[in-house]
Amino acid sequence: MIPSGGYIWWYVDAISEDGRNALTVIAFIGSVFSPYYAMARRGGDADPHNHVTVNAILYTPRGKYWAMTERGRASLERSRSHVAIGPSQYSWTGDRLVIDIDEKTMPIPRRINGRITVDPGPVFSRTWNLDAAGRHEWRPIAPCAKVDVQFERPSLNWKGHAYVDTNAGTESLEAGFRSWTWSRQDRRGTTRIHYDVIQRNGVPRGLALDYNADGTVVPFEPAPIQDLPLTGWRVSRHTRAHPSNPARVLKGLEDTPFYSRSVLGFDGEGKEFKSVHESVDLDRFRSPIVQMMLPFKMPRWTRRR
Repeated sequence: MIPSGGYIWWYVDAISEDGRNALTVIAFIGSVFSPYYAMARRGGDADPHNHVTVNAILYTPRGKYWAMTERGRASLERSRSHVAIGPSQYSWTGDRLVIDIDEKTMPIPRRINGRITVDPGPVFSRTWNLDAAGRHEWRPIAPCAKVDVQFERPSLNWKGHAYVDTNAGTESLEAGFRSWTWSRQDRRGTTRIHYDVIQRNGVPRGLALDYNADGTVVPFEPAPIQDLPLTGWRVSRHTRAHPSNPARVLKGLEDTPFYSRSVLGFDGEGKEFKSVHESVDLDRFRSPIVQMMLPFKMPRWTRRR
């Protein structure tokens, strides 16, 4: 059960083997970045099951396809191995995670329809607390996964490396944190993860973990913080990198008033390693101006489908 004001999400990202395509799909119960859910929390009637959404984003050489339609309780179906939100769904089928996407993009309405099949590799069960109070938890489920992407609209067919995790909390993100940065780096058999948060009281916390394809998890001493260029919306961001081997921003995927997602590049062992990186400024998210802007990309649909 998810308490009033709380949330759970399941996150998947993937990059094609040739680096030309990428995707991110997140299923939310208690949509943490929803202006409608934020309004409900302020009013004291914040049922997370009435604020559900699938955020599906395809990054292609022809451009980006971005969808995030919020729906109500009637559009949610959930069991131990299945979550459906409107016409899209996640299902464990045998030893595969199958994600069927059927959504409409914004702000230009286009259909995106297809299937993402995730071969998870080793599945990890440990959950980590992100805050000192234990109100926000994070579990990398399949950080060393592979993916097969088959879409009809737009026409896409590719394979690549993928990552799957879940976050859950008993309060809103902005109640627990001022900001965070997260990244996962594919190191050919190891997924290196950095998670750095600034809690609402100003105290930082961090995790630095190597998840290995043999099923082991190894904490390590993180590299120093490296500042990255500000985004177009002037959102600050940083990563972990040694001064002798600094990170480079290879591609900007998302640039919003409070959130950014990027692909970073690192040199090492005679190779270039790529990292999916995100920065979230939750003080920016709480701004009334930002809250007024969000419905243009996050419409709410209260009918069943």
